[in-house]
Amino acid sequence: MPPMDDPSLYDAYRRVRTFTEQLCEPLEIEDYMLQAAAEASPPKWHLAHVSWFFETFLLRPFLPGYAVFHAQFDHLFNSYYEQTEAGFWPRSKRGLISRPTVAEVYAYRRHVDDAMARLLSDCPTEHQATVRARVEIGLNHEQQHQELLLTDIKYNLAYNPLRPAYRSELSPLPLQDPVPLTFTAFEGGIHSFGAVDQGQTEPQAGRPAFAYDNEFPCHQRLLEPFRLADRLITNAEYQAFVDDGAYRNPALWLSDGWARIKTEGWQAPLYWEQLDGVWHETTLSGRRPLHPAEPVCHVSYFEAEAYARWAGRRLPTEFEWEHAAADRAVEGHFVDDGRLHPGPASTGSLQQLFGDCWEWTGSAYLPYPRYRAVDGALGEYNGKFMNGQMVLRGGSCATSRDHARLTYRNFFYPHERWQFKGIRLAEDLA
Repeated sequence: MPPMDDPSLYDAYRRVRTFTEQLCEPLEIEDYMLQAAAEASPPKWHLAHVSWFFETFLLRPFLPGYAVFHAQFDHLFNSYYEQTEAGFWPRSKRGLISRPTVAEVYAYRRHVDDAMARLLSDCPTEHQATVRARVEIGLNHEQQHQELLLTDIKYNLAYNPLRPAYRSELSPLPLQDPVPLTFTAFEGGIHSFGAVDQGQTEPQAGRPAFAYDNEFPCHQRLLEPFRLADRLITNAEYQAFVDDGAYRNPALWLSDGWARIKTEGWQAPLYWEQLDGVWHETTLSGRRPLHPAEPVCHVSYFEAEAYARWAGRRLPTEFEWEHAAADRAVEGHFVDDGRLHPGPASTGSLQQLFGDCWEWTGSAYLPYPRYRAVDGALGEYNGKFMNGQMVLRGGSCATSRDHARLTYRNFFYPHERWQFKGIRLAEDLA
């Protein structure tokens, strides 16, 4: 094992931590406290929580003499870990935490970063394997919160009637017509799924290959022959669904989805609105007319499933998606590109599998055969959420490129819309 004073691991740590703060640079001080909905979190909370993660799972157990920055932060910035002593503040009330101030949260980050530098430069040999593994979990955890940070900022700003822009210089893509919707066929058979050993990612700049526990173990499943759409569904295609009266037709919807339409008044995807008869959408660069060739995004599972039903097709299972993507490079529109919005597809087979929008699948979020959560509080990271949620695959324009991978299993409740979530169709082969 390389010595802990090898700079590559700390360089990766600094790169991820720095990028989190870069994402906050366009914010005004008032923006740090906003919480538009219970499922979202204020930017200030994200900044503190990811630091709490390193403090709780690395600094307290492995850095002798470590002094916590503030004893009550263990309660305020714990997300949902029940096996820690302090408990946690309710998620829906995170926007009420006016203290600590933003400046104090940044000071907390400096405190944690300085301590992490000491830990990584002088970690006892007997702890090095555990520390390395937990640092990698912490980095992937922070990258998840970078995406949540962006989607929560978008949610917060979209509620403002002024429609302020997060960053006005987001680069536009040229207007183009949508490429035709075609399908690629796949034979049935028994195939392997899930992460192998330490994951199926390649080591990146000092970071080892990685996968979460919910991607294990590798196992086999039988697939029936199927066809998968070569690109995501576009705004123009989804607008046809809207214009056809789909949000007024209960025959297209699952029962819980139709209940959401009635109780929440859904008439179109989140962030769509009509102005003078023209559909517009709110983006991180402000409100603009709908681009017909861009992927529709910010749809719930219920909307994705209803669209597929209306189109005479279905959503792919997560295993069909993984099988189709197995030989594809992890390429697409990611947060690294700086555009922060999904782009139109190119011609060719199986475009947009990675990046642009997370893709709803028809698979419930369940454990793989022989799955075992890791021991201790970290075992709460994924396993306890394996009920009532649906799997999404592929990553989005708010995902870091080196965070995406073939076996990654994202999951959300079927009614949730504020993430970059889109639609890819599938169909059975006779």
